[in-house]
Amino acid sequence: MNFFEQDLLGTPQAWAYALVIGAAFGFWLERAGFGSSRKLTAMFFLRDFAVLQVMFTAIVTALVVLHVLGLFGWVDVTHVYRTETVLAPQIVGGLVFGVGFVAGGWCPGTALVGVASGKLDALVFLGGAMLGSVAYAFALPSLAGFTELGACGISTLPEWLGISPTWIVIAVVAMAVSVFVFLERWQKARAA
Repeated sequence: MNFFEQDLLGTPQAWAYALVIGAAFGFWLERAGFGSSRKLTAMFFLRDFAVLQVMFTAIVTALVVLHVLGLFGWVDVTHVYRTETVLAPQIVGGLVFGVGFVAGGWCPGTALVGVASGKLDALVFLGGAMLGSVAYAFALPSLAGFTELGACGISTLPEWLGISPTWIVIAVVAMAVSVFVFLERWQKARAA
């Protein structure tokens, strides 16, 4: 069911779906060890790449499945919600997110998992994230020009490059395989 397309996001049924999907996602994050800030930040210290491997695998799996479903006509990918590309605020937001991730040891989703696991630092991180969100909301009127800087509309990499989406899927899968092979060899070399 496409709640967004039917303007049903605020319905009890949509909330129930979100709760079940969110709980399942949180459960599997915890099972993967992502309820630990040490596990999450180990990637930045080049000690453990499980976060990169799990998340990259999830992204590639979703990409391939959605693309194949679209090729067979089982999913109309033009109805999948895509946010507008606005380069400046998205680049700055990505940098702020990355610095916050490294400094705090959490991203918002894994922090919720950490709170559910009883991690006090995750609760502090979420408090900081909420304060930052409130500060951004108050600052938003003065950022009006910046929030539109680099607006490109809704655009995708295949559209921007003028190539078939299939080539992007193939390139991302090849990149994932290359990264996984490199990381496996690198970790074995470090362990020896």
